[in-house]
Amino acid sequence: MYKKVYLAIILGLIGAFVSAQNNAKWPEVSKTQKTWTRWWWMGNAVDSIGIKYNLEALHKAGIGGVEITPIYGVKGEEDNFIEYLSPRWIQMLDYTLEVADSLHMGVDMTLGTGWPYGGKQVEVSHAAKKIVSAKKQLSKGASLHQFIGDSVVKGTTLKLKGIYAYGANNVFVDLTEKLSYKNKKWEAKDQEYTVYIIYQAPTGQQVKRAAPGGKGYTLDHYSKAALEDYVKPFDKAFSETKGKVRAIFNDSYEVYGTDFTSRFFEEFEERRGYSLKPYLDKLLEKKDDEISNRIRSDYRETLSDLLLEEFDEPWTAWANKKGFKTKLQAHGSPGNLIDLYASADIPECETFGSMPYDIPGFRREAENIRQGDADPAMLKFSSSAAHISGKKLVSSETFTWLRDHFKTALSQCKPEAEDLLLNGINHIFLHGSTYSPPRAAWPGWKFYASVNFNYNNSIWEDASGLFSYISNCQSFLQLGKPDNEVLLYYPIYDSWDSYLKGDLFFQFKIHSLDEWLTNTNFYKTNKELTEKGYAADYVSDRFIEQIEVKEGKIVLPGGVYKALVVPDCKLMPLKTLQKLRNLQKQGAHIIFQGVPKSIPGYYGVEEQEQKLKTLTKDINIENSLFDALANSNVRNENLVETGLKYIRRDLDGEKIYYVVNHTAEAKDEVLLNFSTEQVTIYNPLNGDVGKAKITSEADKTNVKLKIAPGEAYILKTGLDTAVAPWVYTNPIAEKEVIKTPWKLSFKKGGPEIPSAKKLSELTFWTEIDDAKATAFSGSGIYETTFELDKTADYWELDLGQVRESAKVWINNEYVGIVWAIPFKIKTNLFKKGVNTLKIQVTNLPANRIKNLEESGKEWKLFYEINMVDKDYKKFDATKWKVTPSGLMGPVTITPLIQQ
Repeated sequence: MYKKVYLAIILGLIGAFVSAQNNAKWPEVSKTQKTWTRWWWMGNAVDSIGIKYNLEALHKAGIGGVEITPIYGVKGEEDNFIEYLSPRWIQMLDYTLEVADSLHMGVDMTLGTGWPYGGKQVEVSHAAKKIVSAKKQLSKGASLHQFIGDSVVKGTTLKLKGIYAYGANNVFVDLTEKLSYKNKKWEAKDQEYTVYIIYQAPTGQQVKRAAPGGKGYTLDHYSKAALEDYVKPFDKAFSETKGKVRAIFNDSYEVYGTDFTSRFFEEFEERRGYSLKPYLDKLLEKKDDEISNRIRSDYRETLSDLLLEEFDEPWTAWANKKGFKTKLQAHGSPGNLIDLYASADIPECETFGSMPYDIPGFRREAENIRQGDADPAMLKFSSSAAHISGKKLVSSETFTWLRDHFKTALSQCKPEAEDLLLNGINHIFLHGSTYSPPRAAWPGWKFYASVNFNYNNSIWEDASGLFSYISNCQSFLQLGKPDNEVLLYYPIYDSWDSYLKGDLFFQFKIHSLDEWLTNTNFYKTNKELTEKGYAADYVSDRFIEQIEVKEGKIVLPGGVYKALVVPDCKLMPLKTLQKLRNLQKQGAHIIFQGVPKSIPGYYGVEEQEQKLKTLTKDINIENSLFDALANSNVRNENLVETGLKYIRRDLDGEKIYYVVNHTAEAKDEVLLNFSTEQVTIYNPLNGDVGKAKITSEADKTNVKLKIAPGEAYILKTGLDTAVAPWVYTNPIAEKEVIKTPWKLSFKKGGPEIPSAKKLSELTFWTEIDDAKATAFSGSGIYETTFELDKTADYWELDLGQVRESAKVWINNEYVGIVWAIPFKIKTNLFKKGVNTLKIQVTNLPANRIKNLEESGKEWKLFYEINMVDKDYKKFDATKWKVTPSGLMGPVTITPLIQQ
């Protein structure tokens, strides 16, 4: 009974139509497996009524949890602003936790307001820092006779770190003790010198988009002492809360230009084995030569080490001690993203902008989009970190600037979410939902970046379909463990050793992949593996040190692998190469596509290079990567040859496949490189379940399954006697166009409800000569009655052009939501004789916002950035074209026979 009731809920939400398939069990969808959302508190102007109203709306739509991020406020609401971490703010947090718990929802929060970490508690001594220098030329015989100490420039204190003279033939003189006291001087007796005066200065960066009580300096992310001081207010605040947040969040690394910390010189010498001071001239003069680049590489590696060991790891330890998990966006950091992501309990990636797809009917108009940054190779840094370190969840900030404000359809979200799921993300967070009180006039309170998922957005009417789809996928993709068989070494030292404009501080950002990723052999190898159907995780030097070999398999804390591929790279640490060679001797399959030419860094180069030559002289370079993988018993998935995408997980020896068709053509079968007696098909879009027809050949299984462009299925291997056969159908006649007259009425929305219309043929309501309909955003209902002169086992209902989503009733029986390409339903509810069809179509809010702006009414009432368009320019909807809305069709039905 439980199974049927549970599936009935799913089917009621998203529309499934084959009752015979209700006897199989979907995984129980927990709150963690549901879609979550970032929840912006504007000005912290929240109250108990608004908190409950917002959370209940999110819960009703299928959201499993929220991530609280306080930001700047709304003009006119100043009396309602709440100081961050004040007793009143803690009271609101407690109430949020109480309501969320009653709804079985989770709550995460950022450790600060806006981003990045910082605030009023950050003193200058603990603020983000940079290195500043002043340069003096000193001719032979000239003397420097002046007191040099701390300085103040335009109100900023520059703290003296040293005074250093550099002459020909690498002559170096430390003048700090000679000139940092009064009445001291130094003479350049033997030659001319370049003197550098080195200061430490705050970057001056303030928290971006800060909420009331959250303004202040950005934190020094290279100092554990700074972190420990920063969390003191949170120690107090959390000791006063009654409820408990699940996880603490840290947004993408946007601490700009911070290339120094108070103990940097000491940390550099301890970690790199030599003093940096004699070589600062090579860095400050931005020389593009081998020695300078080696020292620059050491500098960048030290920043990476400090970020990991002085901030990210202690941050997670602090949170775990309090019973919280951590959720970290490492991208943008000046360090090895694999190690940084892995330092958190939940690594989190990010998508930004819109990606292209070949799916017929998928709209991606240039005037509405930003070019996307969701390169699969970038997404895998976060999931790889989770897989190799044994973290169950990988989250994502999802749909950021997917389209311009008010112009994102649910159908446009689906393939973007699917690419995340295909690359190992299994805990999707929307970006996002703005807290908006019920009293706020439409369109409510808005965050400056789209997409805004809340009850004020017209697409909210059918958003439960998207959220349920994601949740259904994640209910499987959080089961078992990743089933990737290959490790791919990430040679970060090739990037650190590059000139990179001579900058000491280099960020590995999602917006600049061409600077550090897409032109590398690593990227090329990953692409080759993906295109051939091999599933790989990335591995760093630190994690290679943790590898053990058991029965010829490569074992890491998070999983077991059959082979490790080393792409052709220029540099590799000696200890990494030694470890790889030792692993080979222990029976591990290490596949070298080339041998490193040298070791990174400056210290002991010549001696280490000799050792490297000894280690590399008998390395076998594989001319054919795929032959080498086959010899390692690594198997690919041939289904990619048809254009299908997949990800695979292991569940107690059985396999879970998530298979997606983003091509322009339908596929009639799916070939699995896995032998099994049974495959169960799950349709996460509508809840259908059934046992597939399969044919087996050797160690492969061919699954009969038609996957149309835009569709996705979950395939699970293993015997399950509770599963009824999958319903296969074929057309028995040509499709028929419904040509009867339609009635169009309008349900809810605004600014005004248009009058009902009689339509001789289907059309968008924006094509009707009615100003109210042109401006309307909300739901319109198309209804018709028609006759069928035949019967069929099933019928395929194709809605044609839908702008943007629809609820469907057939013969007064609710069928479900149709919100994604292809806008089709398979149903057995049509009958011979008279039939009724009711289609409630919901459009985007774009036309209503255009009308609002044309009326001259101001709704953009937000502080700081207020509202901008997709290109970060002034938002102006009056320039928009009218967005087509409603149902154009043609609506067709095709009779089907069950096979």
